[in-house]
Amino acid sequence: MVTLANGRIRHSVVFTPIHAVGSAVEGDLLAAIGRLAAIPGVEAFELMREVSRKNDYRYALTMEFADAAAYRAYNEHPDHVAFVGQRWETEVGDFLEIDTVAL
Repeated sequence: MVTLANGRIRHSVVFTPIHAVGSAVEGDLLAAIGRLAAIPGVEAFELMREVSRKNDYRYALTMEFADAAAYRAYNEHPDHVAFVGQRWETEVGDFLEIDTVAL
């Protein structure tokens, strides 16, 4: 079992786009999310479809960062800032973000 090493940060988000399931615009948004993996410092990137009936979110996203500095650099990176302002804020209807470190 792989576990989160001390000092690393796991950024997790569950979300539901405003677009119809399987639509071209939803696919385009998911592709744009996938491109976030190319931002320096992003590790262990995973974009997944939710299968639990225990919540109403449609997708989950996780990524890891070596430390707080790498996570901060990601959040401030121009590609991330542009994605949030141009896509996430207008195309995601509901989400929950969880940022964790190992105990």
